[in-house]
Amino acid sequence: MTPRSRLRRTLLAALVAASVAVPVSGMARPAAVPAPAPAALAPLRTAAPDALAERYAAGRSGVEAAERAAEAHGDRKRAAALRAMADPARHFLSFDGRDGGRTVEIFGDLSRADRIAVLVPGSDTNLDSYERFRAGATALRHELGDRAAVVAWLGYRTPETISTDVLTPGRAEDGATALRAFVKQLRALKPAARTSLVCHSYGSVVCGRAAPGLDVGNIVLYGSPGTGATDVAALRTRAAVWAGRGADDWIADVPHGRLDLPFATVGFGTDPVSPEFGARVFDAGDGGHSDYLKPGSTALKNIARIVSGELPYREGRHA
Repeated sequence: MTPRSRLRRTLLAALVAASVAVPVSGMARPAAVPAPAPAALAPLRTAAPDALAERYAAGRSGVEAAERAAEAHGDRKRAAALRAMADPARHFLSFDGRDGGRTVEIFGDLSRADRIAVLVPGSDTNLDSYERFRAGATALRHELGDRAAVVAWLGYRTPETISTDVLTPGRAEDGATALRAFVKQLRALKPAARTSLVCHSYGSVVCGRAAPGLDVGNIVLYGSPGTGATDVAALRTRAAVWAGRGADDWIADVPHGRLDLPFATVGFGTDPVSPEFGARVFDAGDGGHSDYLKPGSTALKNIARIVSGELPYREGRHA
């Protein structure tokens, strides 16, 4: 059996298994909790503190409205999570509680930041699992220091890990459109800041789709199943493309490749840490798929160094 035949059989088997699991996993989807449409906001024209404070207040109002809707719906867990998000110390550039949630939260002082990391999450990231995403953003901001800001960008409906969507680029296409628009706005607000995309798991497919011509300095892929591209050149970006994978990350066992089937495109192309892809590979330590942004981890230290414009530590040569 040829490698392509093996890949085809493996991906088809995964597609069938996921389609069988969807009815079971979909019984209590986060998207089922209602929330009001957010208020229409004028484009943000400046990153001055007063303008940001006004936008953060609008975001907080949206969170509070979603909390009231969740409480009325009887979802106390969601309401409690939203109550915590409405803390005045939290800074949401935008918030939409519908369909599982779309949020853009800022960690650090965006008005003063000269380095900005935009975190793009992978599957199963939504309002009910948001604290895990937030913890990673908090850890990266702490590692980067005071002159940096981290943007936790949950700007698309992420696929569920056990679903057919996680095997195809459909959700990534929608996410890439939203990500490109956001980065364009961010670059207009902070043209002098060094901006990087930091893309986890399925989020790296979103970043791969958004990459052509995007005005960022780095695209950092970690825990990635692929980008949908055959190699770095196919991303059509001037950004430095980095890739890392923890030694205990199960994503290494996912078949890499892409099949264009009559009913769908399945798979995401070349393994980003392989020589064939051509990314700059960084040491991501010994962690698993959810460990990259854990405080003190090798992966976190090296991602922060890349965002800061420094070379990552080589394996065995960490500070």
